[in-house]
Amino acid sequence: MRLRTVDGGDAAAVRAGLPAALDGAAPLALGFEPGAGDTVPEGTAVVIATSGSTGVPKRVILGGAALRASAEATAGRIGSGQWMLALSAGYVAGLQVLVRSRLAGTDPVVLEGRFTPVSFVAATQGMGAGARYTSLVPAQLATLLDAADDPEVRAALASYQALLLGGQALPQALRERAADLGARVVRTYGSSETAGGCVYDGVPLDGVRVARVDGELRIAGPTLADGYLGDPALTARRFVTDGGGVRWYRTGDAGDVADGRVAVTGRLDNVIVSGGVNVSLDRVERTVRTVAGLEGAAVVAIADDRWGQGSAIVVALPGGAVEPDALLAAARERVAAEVGAVARPARIVPVRALPMLPSGKPDRRAIAALAAAG
Repeated sequence: MRLRTVDGGDAAAVRAGLPAALDGAAPLALGFEPGAGDTVPEGTAVVIATSGSTGVPKRVILGGAALRASAEATAGRIGSGQWMLALSAGYVAGLQVLVRSRLAGTDPVVLEGRFTPVSFVAATQGMGAGARYTSLVPAQLATLLDAADDPEVRAALASYQALLLGGQALPQALRERAADLGARVVRTYGSSETAGGCVYDGVPLDGVRVARVDGELRIAGPTLADGYLGDPALTARRFVTDGGGVRWYRTGDAGDVADGRVAVTGRLDNVIVSGGVNVSLDRVERTVRTVAGLEGAAVVAIADDRWGQGSAIVVALPGGAVEPDALLAAARERVAAEVGAVARPARIVPVRALPMLPSGKPDRRAIAALAAAG
């Protein structure tokens, strides 16, 4: 079956093509031109490109059944109502806002233009009086919290039945600030390969199974993608079937599962070797973000003449407002105490703004280049 290309940034076009796509009659290629030989299996709804935050983007094949299963499980967990689209429909979190709206029989409200507190308030005020929902990334939530002195922003935040937050780790400080303002935040974990978030606040959605195998989290259930367009070798590596015939997605994430709750500790491949010791940069970053003033920081690898590899903190700082050396000293002390002395970041790189991808995630390759340049 052939694909029809649609601009993922055009929410109206994606929404118009969604009914036929979910039925498998006219699958969509979101944001890319498929090759002449690119065909997809029966039942495919969309092929969606990953953000490529740390590597080459992949093209994930999602069936209509997987998208519907995810949307139905979400409604079962948090309820159903009207959704506001604040993300590109070319990414799975934005796409699922449209899918959930269709299954709920409601019209989504689309945030117009660039995401700002003003545009967020305007979109929220354009919604109906029933239960409201939206999906955001942490950077968007931080933008709203920083503007929460405005009573309209506070009222808008508190008006949602649930604010789904995914795409990257949610700093605890952000979640606490949101809770203080009455915002009901739900942390989600998942990916394009799982049709979006499939674990909410640590608990898998109905029908979803999460297991830890050799330190890696694996996910099974009806929301799994069919594989990767034009890459059967990668499909075979990432989607595996166990001896009982259960198909699992290998996430590449480290974590644990205990008493039905999932804890994600970071990427298995986001590890440096410093002085012969393995250091998880995800763990270092989580610790650094607990320091006041570094809540939005990124931690990336840098070369180190003595230890082989080290890490640097890259953070957006207002000019002259904070002394970077003091922040670095506080971060090094916190990391030494909670992770280990060998994991202490070597330097801090202040920037005007962190480079971001269109998906709202940090552009870690660009951030690493800034860190390397010092």
